[in-house]
Amino acid sequence: MEAIMILGLTIGTLFMPLLGIIFCVNLVAMLKKIKNDENTRANTFWLTFSFTLIVWSIAMIGLAGVY
Repeated sequence: MEAIMILGLTIGTLFMPLLGIIFCVNLVAMLKKIKNDENTRANTFWLTFSFTLIVWSIAMIGLAGVY
């Protein structure tokens, strides 16, 4: 359990700005593709992946604060 929390803290502190940038860029690109009725499969994957990592790392940071 401690290893998972350390991994979450590492992702949260080091990669959170990068994940936020990936999330925002993919969201804007996906909205443009939806407007032009283009394929959004790759953008959907990266948007979901970055959002999941952001939420998971926030949860791990909170959980590490409890212990």
